[in-house]
Amino acid sequence: MSAPAPLAGMRVVDYSHFLAGPYLSRCLAGMGADVIKVERPTGGDAGRHHPYFVGDQSGFFLQQNMGKRGICVDVKKPAGMEFVRELVSEADVFVENYRPGALARLGLGYHALARLNPRLVYCSLSAYGHTGPRSAKAGFGLIAEAMSGAMAQLGIPGEPPPLLRIPIADMYAGIHGVAAVCAALLRRATSGKGQHIDLALYDCMVSMHDYAIQCFTLSGGAVLPQQVGYDLPDSTVYGVFPAKDGYLVVAAQVDDAWRRLARLIGGEELAADTRFHTAAGRNAHREEALRRVKEWTSAQASVTACIAALEAIDVPCAPVQRIDEMLADPQITARGMMIEQEHPTLGPIRLPNLPFHFSNYRPEPMRVAPGLGEHNAEIAAELGYSSTEIAAMTREGVLYQAEPAQSEQAKAAQGGTS
Repeated sequence: MSAPAPLAGMRVVDYSHFLAGPYLSRCLAGMGADVIKVERPTGGDAGRHHPYFVGDQSGFFLQQNMGKRGICVDVKKPAGMEFVRELVSEADVFVENYRPGALARLGLGYHALARLNPRLVYCSLSAYGHTGPRSAKAGFGLIAEAMSGAMAQLGIPGEPPPLLRIPIADMYAGIHGVAAVCAALLRRATSGKGQHIDLALYDCMVSMHDYAIQCFTLSGGAVLPQQVGYDLPDSTVYGVFPAKDGYLVVAAQVDDAWRRLARLIGGEELAADTRFHTAAGRNAHREEALRRVKEWTSAQASVTACIAALEAIDVPCAPVQRIDEMLADPQITARGMMIEQEHPTLGPIRLPNLPFHFSNYRPEPMRVAPGLGEHNAEIAAELGYSSTEIAAMTREGVLYQAEPAQSEQAKAAQGGTS
């Protein structure tokens, strides 16, 4: 029998939108927390309007908000603000990612909510954090990626840096938020008090550097990492190589791996060439080493043939997979990295899973992301509101629930029977 979820019994108020905050709270939901997503009438989270769309449903929103319950409340109405305060008074965690100061002006800042609930762990995510000369500026993950020095190292020398096409800054800040929230909850268990967590996307991107900053600071500014294209000049051979039908990556920067690779691609003559026997030597003769590897990969029948030959001599390598190839990978299936859910209007949908695996806890199937205001009545009742009060709040626009959308299949079926 599975043990209780790691965060079972924790209630999280998700007052965030778009990505970093919703990803953080989705992770908490995946660990068993009761996450209540709070949205505004009538558009809700901006993520609802972000592609990819199936009908009028956003896959972006469905992925980042699965496992949560949802309410839609107008906090500009006194009754709406009181509703949210009631919700927070019983919560363990509050997550927000608005510009610093915005929620304080609304009456939902940390100090106001901590007076209401001293045990509250309040996690703020923003572009630049709540202190410093840039703190009031708006920003997205793209801004942090550009500012951090990471983007300047991407791509071909002399060409504009490319976009990563995955939201590194948002997701990295979100997972740092998960760690910080869990640490604050652990501390609360002994202190009895919550605290404010201030996370900046910019800070998170700077903290991710594992090499470039040291190069610059420890060299006294003499070494400034630049764009390097398809490999790492200080880690030869470590990069992307062409084959007849695609690309693969090879990681033979370690001495023993290089010797095995050299013997494969150039026989005993190359394996015995002392110029390449050390990392410094390979880096000094980088162009020749890369040329020899490229000539070999390009001469093979396919990426698959390259991989088979390299794996046979224990040289780390992998194909550069497209999304369809990754989804067909049996490793992804074995690790349960795709979830199939039954959406009320779309039918079966497949979305990425979270990467957590616990030895004594089997996650329950995660609920589909909530419709706008879907759980208003349910959560209001849990807070002690009567059915009469709930009906009045709905009628007065304090609580808002969007009409459930119909799938194209359902509309077609109705059209065929009318």
